[in-house]
Amino acid sequence: MSMENIHNVKVLTIITEASIESSLVDDFESLGVRGFTIVDARGKGRRGSRMGGWDSSSNIRIEIICDADQANTISTFIKDKYFENYAIVIYLSDSQVFRLDKF
Repeated sequence: MSMENIHNVKVLTIITEASIESSLVDDFESLGVRGFTIVDARGKGRRGSRMGGWDSSSNIRIEIICDADQANTISTFIKDKYFENYAIVIYLSDSQVFRLDKF
């Protein structure tokens, strides 16, 4: 693959309660998010253990590939709307995407 097909991006990862998935998806659409991936997540953290299985007591992990400005917008929105009442962690990573068109 040629270097012009490599694009520097941010990967915004959100780990949270499955019970707010629908609400988050609606928020992403209103914030202009073009795409995301949601997968089942299991683990243990400050707010206890979470088993998998896609029920209301499980966790999900959401990944959004975006630029730094959009990552900041999404993170701020989620912090303001959800942090007080839900178990949620957000982290941001630098990454590269291989695409034929501009990201």
